Amino acid sequence: MKNFALIGSAGFIAERHMRAVKETGNRILAATDRFDVMGRMDSFFPDAEFFLDEKYFAQYIHKQQTTSNKIDFISICSPNYLHAGHIEMAMQNGADAICEKPLVLYPNEITQIEKLEKETGNKVFTVLQLRLHAAIIALKHQVEHADPNHIFDIDLTYITSRGKWYHQSWKGDSSKSGGVATNIGIHFFDMLCWIFGDVKSSIVHAYEADKAAGFLHLERARVRWYLSLDVDDIPQVAREKGARTFRSINIEGEEIEFSEGFTNLHTETYRNILEGGGFGIDVAKPCILLTHELRNTTPVGRKGDFHPFLK
Repeated sequence: MKNFALIGSAGFIAERHMRAVKETGNRILAATDRFDVMGRMDSFFPDAEFFLDEKYFAQYIHKQQTTSNKIDFISICSPNYLHAGHIEMAMQNGADAICEKPLVLYPNEITQIEKLEKETGNKVFTVLQLRLHAAIIALKHQVEHADPNHIFDIDLTYITSRGKWYHQSWKGDSSKSGGVATNIGIHFFDMLCWIFGDVKSSIVHAYEADKAAGFLHLERARVRWYLSLDVDDIPQVAREKGARTFRSINIEGEEIEFSEGFTNLHTETYRNILEGGGFGIDVAKPCILLTHELRNTTPVGRKGDFHPFLK
């Protein structure tokens, strides 16, 4: 049994991490968050210590590392801009880190945690659950067995509508969230690069607070992408059914269905890490660099091969 601690335990995604720890037969000894209503812990680890003040949480972790209840992993579900600091705290206290995407926001932060891994001997892993999705794995196998000279034409569309609160929170501040391409798009970019190869060139057609679009030329694909938080961008047919989220990967006219099958992917992520696998800095780095480039590129507007939703 491994011992875990959890940072950002009140966030939406934290429950999936709690469930993953429990379903892999391990335990959470301590959690921290600024939000003080943590009834969800009772369903998973009611005996876990809980800290509103992160300073006292860090002190607890430090003390535990000299006892028989040493913390093996610290799971990080905090806001994006805090990831680098929380990863550093974990590794400097002798624990490995499991961090939600995006692993970090800036290239210099990658350099920082790469250095820490070498200095401490501890590891950091990130959650890239699409790499474990059955439909995505099947697509990768299909591409691997296709004509190696064939370049696929792809439209990626992801719309996840958000209310006015979003832009008042840290998520609406691109310096803290990384903007749309990072906050909601990075795992899709990772999935595409995993299947179709490295980025050869990139164009940004639009980049706003609530939507972005562009074109990626990968080794084996031409990708028109569109990401949005605007409910009005959801196709009318889907909106009439009450949908507030729309995701689509269209490959040369064929729709890849992957709306289901997400339930246990965090548990599979944890199991993979505990069995000696996991996705580390080397895996996460290319798309951190890509999304950093996207948000710092001047959009060209509706020129060239742009996503049809820009019309």
